[in-house]
Amino acid sequence: MSSQLNISRTDAKKLLRQGGVLVNSIIAKKADAAINPQTDKVSVNGNVIEYKKHIYIMLNKPKGIVSATTDGRDKTVIDILPDKLKRSGLFPAGRLDKDTTGFTLITDDGEFAHNILSPSHHVKKTYIVEVGRKVTEDEMKRFIDGMMIGDELFKPAQLRFMSENADTGNFQYEIKIIEGRYHQIKRMFASVSNPVLELTRTAIGGLELDTGLNPGEAREITKKELDKITEKKNIN
Repeated sequence: MSSQLNISRTDAKKLLRQGGVLVNSIIAKKADAAINPQTDKVSVNGNVIEYKKHIYIMLNKPKGIVSATTDGRDKTVIDILPDKLKRSGLFPAGRLDKDTTGFTLITDDGEFAHNILSPSHHVKKTYIVEVGRKVTEDEMKRFIDGMMIGDELFKPAQLRFMSENADTGNFQYEIKIIEGRYHQIKRMFASVSNPVLELTRTAIGGLELDTGLNPGEAREITKKELDKITEKKNIN
């Protein structure tokens, strides 16, 4: 009850004492009573609790929000989640910069997060990047072949021209990477003297950001969608 309702154990015990908890339609009184969460029906104040060992959330992160569990100054991705999705142990699986927007995956499943973040698992992350000038063929080749920045070797990326903004004269590209280094995409474009103006993550693996989610909105990811994230497809 504590994990599924995002309440303290003390509050969970209080609900038990008040008679608001039913197990298979029978009032439960003892906090240490053994149940099978897969087969027993538990309800609290008339609402059935569906037990989930872990939860996976898609958030459309807006600008100005920090990809962290807590922060002393700014709101975090956890802070802006709706109460119905909150539970203890949540964290963002991979960080987006404060001024970067788009698909942020939030979970309490550490093993899953490791598997999608590790470059060895080749789970691609897709972004739309806006820059001030067109990328040359030689620069495009640097992205595709992998590039050295200082003493760091960045793995090959996929880079594809999307559009030119007739009003601003800026150019949009789709870029896919399998790493998630600090300020990686910004550093890659800075290395070819073409600073990033806007950056949005649009997909993780084969799962795209739900276009129905406005900035700041979130929803739970289904099992079928979760499988799309971990599809084993090499970026090369």
